[in-house]
This record gives sequence, C-alpha cells and structure tokens, in this order.
Amino acid sequence: MSDDAPLNAPLIILGTGLAGYNLAREFRKLDSQRELVLVTADDGRFYSKPLLSTGFAKGKEADELGMQDAPTMAAQLNASVMTGIRVTGIDRINRTLQYAGGQLSYSELVLACGAQARQLPDVTAMGERLLSINDLQDYARFRTALAGKQRVVIIGAGLIGSEFANDLASAGLQVQVVAPDTQLMPGLIPAQVAAPVQAGLEALGVQFHLGRSVVAMQRTDQGLRLTLDDGSQLEAQQGLSAIGLIANTELASAAGIECGRGVKVDRQLRTSDPTIYALGDCAEVQGLNLMYVMPLMTAARSLAQTLAGQAAQITYGPMPVMVKTPACPLVVAPPVTSANGNWTISGSGADIAALFHDAQGVLHGYALTGSAVAQKSELNRQLPAWLV
Repeated sequence: MSDDAPLNAPLIILGTGLAGYNLAREFRKLDSQRELVLVTADDGRFYSKPLLSTGFAKGKEADELGMQDAPTMAAQLNASVMTGIRVTGIDRINRTLQYAGGQLSYSELVLACGAQARQLPDVTAMGERLLSINDLQDYARFRTALAGKQRVVIIGAGLIGSEFANDLASAGLQVQVVAPDTQLMPGLIPAQVAAPVQAGLEALGVQFHLGRSVVAMQRTDQGLRLTLDDGSQLEAQQGLSAIGLIANTELASAAGIECGRGVKVDRQLRTSDPTIYALGDCAEVQGLNLMYVMPLMTAARSLAQTLAGQAAQITYGPMPVMVKTPACPLVVAPPVTSANGNWTISGSGADIAALFHDAQGVLHGYALTGSAVAQKSELNRQLPAWLV
C-alpha cells in the first residue's frame, strides 16, 4: 500500500465476476485482515461464467447456476460486497469512486470490470426478440424470453456462437446460425478444423448460413425476421446475438488511465496509475487481452501477492482453451507466441490435428478435434510460454 493512501481507506475490487471474486479469495489466503470491499452493479452472486453456454441442455435456470449469494461471499471473504452500485467515475487525485448518491474512498483499486457483448446496430428496437448472454442476469433474461419457443437464430459463428448453438440444439431447439464468415471461429482455428465442428453441429440439427451478413432486422408477431445480403430471409421466434466481446475500458479511459484493446497494465498488473490495477477480460497485459479462464486465474494469484506486499511479475504458461462443443470436441492453443508460421493438418473425419510451426519448426499452437484431443498434454509440453 502506498504511504500517501487515504486514511483508513479499503482495498476496493470493482467487479464480482470470476476475476473479482477469485482475486479476493487469493488475496485472503495471504492477508486475512486488510479491509476489503467489492463493488458491483449487479446482485453479486458468484457463478462460473463458462457454465452459461452449457446450461440450456442441462435444463438449468439462472438461480441454479448461481453458487453463492453476495452475503455468503462477503462472509467467506471477510469483506463487504456492495451490490447494485454502478460506478460513474474514478477521481484519481482524491482516490474515490463516484456513483449515484455517493462516493467511496480507496487505498488501492482493482478494475475487474470484465467485457461487454458487442451489439448490432438497431438492436434496441428488437427488444427481447434479440438478446446477448454475457452474465447470469443475461442468461435469466434469455431463458424468460425463450419460454414456449422452439426456433432460435444465432448471429455470429465465433467461439461463443458455436458453443450456444451446441447447447441450444442439444436442448431440443431448432437452431440457425448466420455469420459473414465462411467458417466457424475464424481467426482461432483453420478451416480444416472448423469443418468437423460444423459437421458435428449439423448432425444435431443446426443449420448454418455462412458467408452471409444481416442487412435488416424486423420484429414480427412470431418473433423476428432477418434479411441477409443475398436477399434471403430467416424467420425465428427468438434471436441471440453472439458477435464477440469488447473489454470494458470506458471508466478507466475517462479517468485518464492508458487503454488499448483493454486497460493497459504492466507485469504486476498495475495500470498507468500506480494505485490502480486491472485483471481479467478488461485488462491488456503486454499486448495480450486474453478473455479465457486460465489467464484470469493466473492473474488473480499473481496480483494477490502484489497487493499483499509480495510484489510478483505475472507469467503465462501455455493455456489451451477447451471449446464447449461436445458434438465435436475441440481444444485450441492459439499461436500467441508467433504470428509467422504455417498450419499443418493431419487426420480425417472428425479427428483432426492442426499444428502451427514457425520457420524453424518450433511449435507455437494447435487445434485438435475428436479423438485428436488426446494429444493435448503431449503438445502442451512442446509449447513455449505465452509470457515469460
């Protein structure tokens, strides 16, 4: 803690998602007494965000995905959890958070603000007909909107869109996916890997309209109508927008904190303000804005040490991503450590192994489907660390 910290001001964590709560847990392992306050705009329930794209097939309501409520988490963490507080500004000079009706002083502040779903133009006019799922409240809202409906259209064929297509189709819904990309998860996996994943989803009944952009959306008595760039139209009772995430940087940027794709932090996860830190989906660590669980957990452990007075430099080992498409299992280690190289493809049918090597033959990434997923552990040992 800085010597000129406000008298008796607590350590504040802004956000109670996986980043905020896991940081608080790791911090309490090292410091059981320092005053700790977590602030959130929602109800502060603890849940695992990856479960949002597996809940429909399991018949889970939002309340069943919530693991502990805010008072329970507060008791576990020996902390205050302030819910329903939407912070509107950061006063860095006086070290206060501003919100409607008051302000909070901090000695040090951690931004664990996460990311928000990208929105299509005119999405507001579609109301409940077209929603996004990025948190537990979104999930509850979508489940309510989906009640009694069978036909769903998903806009977006990235990782999130593919996972929800699998989950909703497995729940017995009729699912169509539309995206301007010609393959699933472009930029993450090569086309030869995307093909068996798409085939697995099609076997569940998912219909794809790839290489097509939405040029118009219209509410109908039955739901919504999408007009595509080839003039064709899709009718559905419910829409789900899954066109990616954007790091929540507005609060930091407005306070004069340096931002890029995320809130820029150094290897100690410190922002351009030495009393403010960031981690999770909202943070950019040496150019890396990694919106996955493993980097988040690594960051929580590292930052907890620094906040407890044991300054630590974050390192990232190889951190493969298990994509939740059980129709065709997929694990990906993106080639984070080298953009220059080539994919080599082996296997057939649903069992494909794609390896990314540089010109010297060093392995920098992979994508595995079907039975090839079994090669994961062996390949992980060959990968260089993502951040040394």
